[in-house]
Amino acid sequence: MSPDLATNDNLGTVELAIPAKAEWVAVARLAVAAVASRLRFSVDEIEDVKLAIAEACTTCIQYAQSAARIAITCEAEAELLRVSVGVRGTGPRLHAVPESDDALQTDDLGIFLIRALMDTVEQSDTTDGRIVVMTKHVVV
Repeated sequence: MSPDLATNDNLGTVELAIPAKAEWVAVARLAVAAVASRLRFSVDEIEDVKLAIAEACTTCIQYAQSAARIAITCEAEAELLRVSVGVRGTGPRLHAVPESDDALQTDDLGIFLIRALMDTVEQSDTTDGRIVVMTKHVVV
């Protein structure tokens, strides 16, 4: 493979499913970090992505049913990384998390941190559950 993979528009998609258990979050962090390292992110930016993924997975675990699985999809493009994290059943409710620190609840800290670390954070509902979509842009 070419050492400068960021010259292509779409570098590919990586999908991962892990049990909705805390001991599997490290696997998600490492997988997403491996994808992020293929782009032109700094070490600090990759650490931000890893922390955001860990927080998203942890939030999903809080809402997951006992046999649930967390689905993670990483889409690498030339200038951005888009990561979707979802779980079946009810999931993290981003619209319920206040934007200001004043009204922040302890349970909201994970989503608040994700918003601080990533460039965009969106939530969407599906027939199976809820998905958090995070985007980090490559700063040149």
